[in-house]
Amino acid sequence: MLRRTTRTIRTTVAAVCAAGALALTAAPAQATASPPVTRADAPAAAGTSGSFAAHTAAVADRHTGPEIHRFLRWFYGQHGPDEQQREHFVSDLLKRKQAENPGYDVLLCAQNTPRRIDVGPVTDAQSAGVGWATVTAHWSDGTTSAFTAYVALDSHPIELHDVVCGQ
Repeated sequence: MLRRTTRTIRTTVAAVCAAGALALTAAPAQATASPPVTRADAPAAAGTSGSFAAHTAAVADRHTGPEIHRFLRWFYGQHGPDEQQREHFVSDLLKRKQAENPGYDVLLCAQNTPRRIDVGPVTDAQSAGVGWATVTAHWSDGTTSAFTAYVALDSHPIELHDVVCGQ
């Protein structure tokens, strides 16, 4: 009896995990331009158990360091994100922060438009589900400022999750 119940529970959990993974991968089509991030969805390996397959699919569907770097370079460009990028590729958390700080650009940690923007190497922490990079803004007076931009590894579409300004 115990063996049969355990098998039934395991089968049910595997089915729920697989359905959840399928729902996450079936994203609605967007009418807006998307960032230059491409990925081939990797199906779970044949012969793997249901819960392991769902876990493998979820990890395989996370953004990688190179994808995050391409996204941040595209998002920030040379002078900062445009209105469409701010609307469609920014988390609700950052949108709230921006609404609470009118007159200050929380995405650039500044009040002006930089002359140039550089994105440093990306660090991704799979266990924390986040990747980040230092973004450096170069100003017309020759100074620079740096801040850290964070991207959730499982955000679809990829989006800027948070920004922490340097001191």
